[in-house]
Amino acid sequence: MLKGFKEFILRGNVIDLAVAVVIGAAFTAVVNSIVNSVFNPLIGAIFKADSLDNAATVVIGDAEIKFGAVLGALIQFLLVAVVVYFVFVLPINHLKKAAFSLKKTPAESIEEEKEELPPTETELLIQIRDLLADQRAEAAGEPPASDHVPKH
Repeated sequence: MLKGFKEFILRGNVIDLAVAVVIGAAFTAVVNSIVNSVFNPLIGAIFKADSLDNAATVVIGDAEIKFGAVLGALIQFLLVAVVVYFVFVLPINHLKKAAFSLKKTPAESIEEEKEELPPTETELLIQIRDLLADQRAEAAGEPPASDHVPKH
């Protein structure tokens, strides 16, 4: 019973998830601080309110609609998305790409670069010529002159 629990806890996914939760909680505190200490007062000053939550408030009967609070949540979301992308996603993707390219032989790298390039004008013209020749041959009832298969 303890052996199974030990294997579960020491599994890489569980450790990674635990680290992500702890970092996420700390990161949330930083983003909340930035939103509440910088953006809320700036936007509150624009709308002449003491905080963003009280800015752009509309009262309809007994209901109070707080557009400023929604704006604050949107700003907070965008800040989190920007930081996650530029601090985590972009560097990790770059590292993965670098690590993946290190595993390839130089010949494989060159072949991959060739595959990524679009066809040249000459290649396109050759393909068009061959297709037109095949269409003319078909219209005349002859077998196609080439076994041309477009490269791209």
